[in-house]
Amino acid sequence: MFVRWMATVLALSAVFPSAAAAQTPDAPGWHVMQDGVVYGLFNHQAAPRGGDEFRVPNWWMGMFSRKVGRTSLTINTMLSLDLLTVGKKGYRELFQVGEAFEGKPLVDYQHPHDLFMQLAAVWRIPIGARTGFTLAGGPSAEPALGPVAFMHRASSRENPMSPLGHHTLDSTHIAFGVVTAAIDHGPWTMEGSVFNGREPDEDRWDFDFGPLDSFAARIWLRPRQEWELQLSSGRLKDPEELGHGDIVRTTASASWLKQSGENFTAATAAFGMNNGDDVNRASFVLEATRRSGRYSMFGRLEYVEVETAVLLADDSLDHDEKDVVSALTLGTVRELPRWRWLETGIGAAVTFYAVPDRLQSSYGDRPVSLQVFLRLRPAAGAMGRMWNMHMIKPMHPAASDPHAGHHMP
Repeated sequence: MFVRWMATVLALSAVFPSAAAAQTPDAPGWHVMQDGVVYGLFNHQAAPRGGDEFRVPNWWMGMFSRKVGRTSLTINTMLSLDLLTVGKKGYRELFQVGEAFEGKPLVDYQHPHDLFMQLAAVWRIPIGARTGFTLAGGPSAEPALGPVAFMHRASSRENPMSPLGHHTLDSTHIAFGVVTAAIDHGPWTMEGSVFNGREPDEDRWDFDFGPLDSFAARIWLRPRQEWELQLSSGRLKDPEELGHGDIVRTTASASWLKQSGENFTAATAAFGMNNGDDVNRASFVLEATRRSGRYSMFGRLEYVEVETAVLLADDSLDHDEKDVVSALTLGTVRELPRWRWLETGIGAAVTFYAVPDRLQSSYGDRPVSLQVFLRLRPAAGAMGRMWNMHMIKPMHPAASDPHAGHHMP
């Protein structure tokens, strides 16, 4: 696993350009932003369903933007080597359910991400001083559904683990085939998408194209620079490999971010619900991160409705039978000296679970999970960090100071 860790660092180091090399917004031609992370993660998930492992979750994203006359063109790319460094099954995470592996539900694991997490183009046409029309999409993109994906949320940026409610909130951040149109006016943005709603298969190197037979709509409100609220709903056509039919997903979220130099405080509250032919599940997450000086503290509280039959692999139970699992995560990160142009930090997190009665025989009464990790990511460039970004949100040309509280409005 140490060899995998070093291979990932070297491979993504070849992708990460130095922060000084990125153009400023005032320079002609293409403007570049990038973000990414590599975790060297020791992961302990409590017995009897857990175990110990070393994994290297990772991703990199580049955003390339330029003016084309009065319009703006942005190319989004996002890549991951999870299949090599996390494995085909992913990393252990108690009570996590989503996608399939070798023809069975993937349970107590977070699946690895695909190599092509995003390949998309965004074209914004200004209509007036405060109004614009945007057309976006690509072979791998995200539809207008859900809050900002967890790896981009400032409120969860230091947490190496995915939320248990990922598949009721933001799992469509990878969809192989998306077309989105949006109108923005002042603090309001309205979006609509048609897309391929099928989940990716376990072959993470390719594109899993399908018909654009799912659709979604989302509305954003940004009343102030610090606040971002969204409400969205979509119908996913046969999203799961193992059935459940069509699913209607509805989400609502509110995020807050305040920056001062390198320090920041961010929080997100989000609710999501999946309504399917034979399953209805909901989840709620409240998470926050605060950085002060060299230390960051983060937390996540979740209440997730889980499919009891799937977790217990018990065909005698109906799919609509569910229980509520609660999880509280607390963690901290200590920033280390920069290595070349990489920011490094060492951190730890612990998760406490409240287990319903029917699941205690398999998971224990009070399981506790622990992670210790080394984090590497590129230093902030001239255009700041890609806080709270999603596909349709354009690069803002005025945010040239990485210390000015920029978070891609």
